Amino acid sequence: MMAEQARVAGEEALGDAVDILKRGGLVAFPTETVYGLGADACNPAAVRRIFAVKQRPTNHPLIVHLAAASQLTQWAHAIPDVAWRLAEQFWPGPLAMILPRHPDVPLAVTGGQQTIALRIPDNPLALALLRQFGGGIAAPSANRFNHVSPTQAAHVLSEIGDRIELILDGGNCRVGLESTIVNLSGREPQILRPGHITAEQIADVIGQKVCFPSRVETRAPGTLALHYAPETPSVLCTQSELLHHLEQCLAEKRRVGILSCRDYPQDEGRVYLQKMPDDPVAYAHDLYAALRQLDQLGLDTILVDAVPDDENWLAVNDRLRKATAAARV
Repeated sequence: MMAEQARVAGEEALGDAVDILKRGGLVAFPTETVYGLGADACNPAAVRRIFAVKQRPTNHPLIVHLAAASQLTQWAHAIPDVAWRLAEQFWPGPLAMILPRHPDVPLAVTGGQQTIALRIPDNPLALALLRQFGGGIAAPSANRFNHVSPTQAAHVLSEIGDRIELILDGGNCRVGLESTIVNLSGREPQILRPGHITAEQIADVIGQKVCFPSRVETRAPGTLALHYAPETPSVLCTQSELLHHLEQCLAEKRRVGILSCRDYPQDEGRVYLQKMPDDPVAYAHDLYAALRQLDQLGLDTILVDAVPDDENWLAVNDRLRKATAAARV
């Protein structure tokens, strides 16, 4: 017998969402980045359900979402001054800060580490849920581990809707890529995952340079080599490589999807073009929905046309590299 599908509802279901969280259930909800899979961060059993539903390794930490910066002291200690300055500037917003874990925080939510990732989402439905719930909500992306992140309620429903209780539908996510993660638990600030908020913006606020470590010692969401990946084998390539791979695929009678800002000829039944914006912010917003659309076509290969290799495209390039890390043509 098939499991019952989650209920999908809007703001009218906030009371039900709070009740579900308080009794240890799971609620998917929208943020400005992607949809999160939420559980009471103080309930280790509920947190373990997140890992089970996502098929996520239990040593891979979660981000805890808060309603207000004043809650920081309940979740972290030895909070540096730069954290308060970043919170004042960027919260609510797509920035997660890694800080020393408060002793009362369950290790289940930190992946066994002595640090914790915290942020305040910039989405009215998410903030309303957090305020009514009153505590921290642990919430990774509401999808299977390593798969393409969901930016619409329908994405959540199709992927894990039979394993959770409720999906709060807040429409399309405004940013579309996961939050920037800055590690403030060590001697110098480090960007562990690039996102909408840049290293330069962070440096301007804290008055010091922010580095990108060559070797990440603190485990954090989205830092594995393979992540955000469609089921269809996907290859990141230059324009000339794409044309070569396309010719090869067609000669072998393979069905191909192309993700690109450029125009390429389509061949009905064999070549499908998913045209992308040439602006990095718009591209980021559309990326996951576009990958999902191609993934649903039953293709043999997705060819991803490389985007510019500069600071404006840093977060997009990070996601494209990880989404295509497993594939070979």
